[in-house]
Amino acid sequence: MPFLTSRSRERKKKDWQITHFPKHLTIVLVLSVVLLGACVLASLIFGARLVTQDQLIAGLFHSNIDSYGATVVRERIPRTVFSLCCGAALGVSGALMQAVTRNPIADPSILGVNTGASLFVVSGIAFLNISTAGQYIWLAIAGAMITAVFVYGIGSMGRDGATPLKLVLAGAATSAALSSLVSAIMIPRTNVMDQFRFWQVGSVGAGNWSAITTFLPFLIIGLVVAVLSASALNALALGDEVATGQGVRTGILRLIAAFAGVILCGATTALAGPIGFIGLLSAHLIRLVLGPDLRFIIPMSAVAGAIILTISDVSGRLIGSPGELEAGVVTAFIGAPLLILLAVRMKVRSI
Repeated sequence: MPFLTSRSRERKKKDWQITHFPKHLTIVLVLSVVLLGACVLASLIFGARLVTQDQLIAGLFHSNIDSYGATVVRERIPRTVFSLCCGAALGVSGALMQAVTRNPIADPSILGVNTGASLFVVSGIAFLNISTAGQYIWLAIAGAMITAVFVYGIGSMGRDGATPLKLVLAGAATSAALSSLVSAIMIPRTNVMDQFRFWQVGSVGAGNWSAITTFLPFLIIGLVVAVLSASALNALALGDEVATGQGVRTGILRLIAAFAGVILCGATTALAGPIGFIGLLSAHLIRLVLGPDLRFIIPMSAVAGAIILTISDVSGRLIGSPGELEAGVVTAFIGAPLLILLAVRMKVRSI
């Protein structure tokens, strides 16, 4: 791990040996597994057509049965897997961005990273005629990276550096400006608008095995880097001076962790659209239950993100039946009040 000196690696090893696990970790793990299983079943059962138990079993375990219900179940399997992968990626991305910026309300959507990825994808379709998922991902990651650097640079100006409030304001202003550019590109081009009018609000409805195969390498790389950097990020939470004293190369650590978060966010946005607030919701929920240790927050944020996005997708299908309401709309309804509550609490504390 290039962000740790040899002394810090030795200390990290000892830290792992003396780790005190959170009191409720076992209960949280069991509940997470149960909720995850329930979400998967709900995603396979509910939709425009309700699937019976026999049809569910036939669709999952009997490939020779070609009834309509069994076919519906098989069609929903890749969508469910895609939803789990995207939710996990956004959950970890949010946890990483909160750790890197030391901002408890950081999230890819709040900091404008999602919108930057969207702008590059829409520009690529309009001006470069791109059409494959692989091309979408690379453009989205490039847009997300540039936007993240820009927002952090703007938020770092002036006194006190990159404070949570300044980062949020910089992200909101950047997101508004980039959204206007997205609209300016899409409105005169009906082909682009038709192709991405549903993608723009965020949806996992287009998830298929091809998209999952394209997405998996980015998900794995991002998750591995996030888990490996968790201990060093714990030191960073104590301040740059303390982290440096413990042998952490703070600049390299921020760069690597932010890169992992941007990869996860950019790849998800490219394939599912700009789904917001998953990172904010999952990281805060896990921090509330398990405490501030990122060695637990990061992996459990992946699980929480997968659960939240899948529940949102199923809820959208039920609310919008016989059609569906995109998952991005549902997460916005849940996440926006939470953001307001957190902002109010932070304001009160600062006073």
